[in-house]
Amino acid sequence: MKVQVLLKGYNFLFFGLLALFIPFLPVYLEDKGLSASEIGIVIGTGGFVTLIAQPLWGFISDKTKTIRKVMLILVSLTTIFGYFLFNVDSFVLLVMFALLVYFALMPLDPLTESLNFTVSEMARVSYGSIRTYGALGYAILSLIVGFSMDYFGMNSASILFAILGLISFAIVWFMPDVQASTKPVTMEGLKQVLKNKEMLLFLVMVFISSIPARMNDTFLGLHLRALGGDTSLIGIAFFIAATSEIVIFALSFWWLRKGKELEIITMATFFYFLRFILAAFILSPLALTLLQVLQMFTFPIFYTAAIQYLYQIMPKEWRATGQTVLALLFFGLSSIIASYAGGYLYKEFGGHTFYFIISIMSFIGVLFGVLLTIRKHKN
Repeated sequence: MKVQVLLKGYNFLFFGLLALFIPFLPVYLEDKGLSASEIGIVIGTGGFVTLIAQPLWGFISDKTKTIRKVMLILVSLTTIFGYFLFNVDSFVLLVMFALLVYFALMPLDPLTESLNFTVSEMARVSYGSIRTYGALGYAILSLIVGFSMDYFGMNSASILFAILGLISFAIVWFMPDVQASTKPVTMEGLKQVLKNKEMLLFLVMVFISSIPARMNDTFLGLHLRALGGDTSLIGIAFFIAATSEIVIFALSFWWLRKGKELEIITMATFFYFLRFILAAFILSPLALTLLQVLQMFTFPIFYTAAIQYLYQIMPKEWRATGQTVLALLFFGLSSIIASYAGGYLYKEFGGHTFYFIISIMSFIGVLFGVLLTIRKHKN
């Protein structure tokens, strides 16, 4: 019970940090004078850093059989780098601290999710009952940051970053460690994992579907401002999106069925397509803000089902690394393509054409999911 309470509190704060960083970094960089393509380059380069950092820390966690100690190091670094990021004006320093935050913050996501799933299994509670607090933290902090930046200036985010980071460190400090597996991690085991055709096809589908999702996360704030919305409206948009996730995570014990993960993921990808095609035709910033309620049918369903499916086909001793690979595709490698290509598309064609293009990309993900589902039933 103690672990559950501490983990719920940590989820609230950690995803609050993500809410501070992911939606508002592009807005902050734009305020400092960077263009959409330059913002795409910074965030895309952050994806390269994530590509290195996530497997590195995931492997360290698996080899040392500890998640807590690795998390303490990363939370400390995140707090320091994040505070300075939102306090500097120099282009060079902006890029440097943004990349350092990517190095420390993004590896925490797969470690956190691995801890969430492991604790939920041990306590025999649903994963969603813990992850709900992450959605709640993301929602509340999105709203707070949006209004804070609007009324107190962009640099006010540095104080919020420091406060969230310090409290997160204190919670992790008192949290007992949880070992994901007692089996040894070997390179031979990794080779067997990589030979798993079912897993590789699944990861390809995740990659295809995550690129348009990451493009939306990166450029939604910029598009809202282009339509005439202010920073507080951006906070409201991400608040609506994150709030809508809470019910889905909380009810995951009801809708998430073993053996039906591929079908569920394909359905979530279809709602990504629907969400983006509607965004392509919306002219009002308020209407686009309200459209974010469709988040409830996309990310929480997609990611929760993906984690459960991965944990079924991944050996226990490689679960933290497997979770890292999933996060790497969803938040790392896909972010590189999404940021570089998205920055170019948004700058050259504008927001409406941008959303039409990413809706087509999501539809390709739907078709891939249908093909994998058919293949599964044939086997």
